[in-house]
Amino acid sequence: MLRSEFIKRSLAGVTALVLAPNLLLEATERKSVSKSKKHTSHSGKMTLSWYKYDLSLAHTFTVASYSRTTTPTVQVCLSYDGLVGYGEASMPPYLGHTQDSVCAFLSKVDLSGFSDPTEIDEVLTYVDSLSEGDAPAKAAIDIALHDLVGKITGTPLYRMLGLSAGKAPATSFTIGIDAPDVVREKTREALGKYRILKVKVGRDTDREMIQAIRSVTDLPLVVDANQGWRNREQALDMLHWLHEQGVLMAEQPMPIDRLDDIAWLTERSPMPIFADESVQRLRDIKRIKGVFSGINIKLMKCTGIREAWRMINYARAEGMRVMIGCMTETSCAVTAAAHLSPAVDFADLDGNLLITNDLYRGVTLNDGKLVLPIGPGLGLTKL
Repeated sequence: MLRSEFIKRSLAGVTALVLAPNLLLEATERKSVSKSKKHTSHSGKMTLSWYKYDLSLAHTFTVASYSRTTTPTVQVCLSYDGLVGYGEASMPPYLGHTQDSVCAFLSKVDLSGFSDPTEIDEVLTYVDSLSEGDAPAKAAIDIALHDLVGKITGTPLYRMLGLSAGKAPATSFTIGIDAPDVVREKTREALGKYRILKVKVGRDTDREMIQAIRSVTDLPLVVDANQGWRNREQALDMLHWLHEQGVLMAEQPMPIDRLDDIAWLTERSPMPIFADESVQRLRDIKRIKGVFSGINIKLMKCTGIREAWRMINYARAEGMRVMIGCMTETSCAVTAAAHLSPAVDFADLDGNLLITNDLYRGVTLNDGKLVLPIGPGLGLTKL
């Protein structure tokens, strides 16, 4: 299909978010516990507040380009008429955002012109217009607003989207790059809990990593190279070897500026190739159509639920496969993404399982399958 034809057809695939009729209002909200100094911006009937919060990882997390033991976040509350919607901005290093940049953006938000939180599209269009970037900060407001509107209408988010909770898929569990003994131990810890494992690759130890896992389990695998492979012929050889090892798909095998090489690789690959770093927002999909088999959508990259829902429908209209992923996040942002999961092919929603200081209880697992909370909005419980 020509790119001009693709653009015209793709626009037809973007669907609007339709809210369910008003149901019962939630009676009470548990008191929010702040782990650091809290800042408040009063905006008419809606009150936006936020605080910085660092996530502690259970294990050092290593990908092709860096390692870390913590992830900075900013936690957001959106209050209205006695109800509170929760949101979150998570900032892993490669996105280039900081807690200070998120707080600076949130300080600019003035919601005094909006008296009705259910005007989701109008509110978020205004928020998005405040800057060209700041995706995690925008996602935090988007998540909190959807949570709040779900509580106002008494409706779980998945129902607001017209989805069935029973169709939520299994999630993969991520194993970062590490020494073989550590990889085997992490794999043993995952046995009996997950149906599929996601393995970080992209270094010269890739085969060693996979062999260590295969010495422990024959569970299906997916891999994420995080742009780590540089030579397309070597990458293709690796994909064929990985396919023989039971790998189902691969994410972002080569750098984002190597689209021609990735297209060459996708055409010859024995498994689907998904874009991660190469796709951030809806507008990016037209640029990678024909280059990748599918896209990995993350709320922190795309500005939140509204944009993610549009991306899912856009990609589907063009025959692309869809994955919903996450950063290292609390159960707030992970649960928000999980409510979208019945509409996708793959789910990689384990960010809350990698930390030791979660703030919420939300989505849970049953034999590796995502179980969505039934409460209104995100259905979170504060811990």
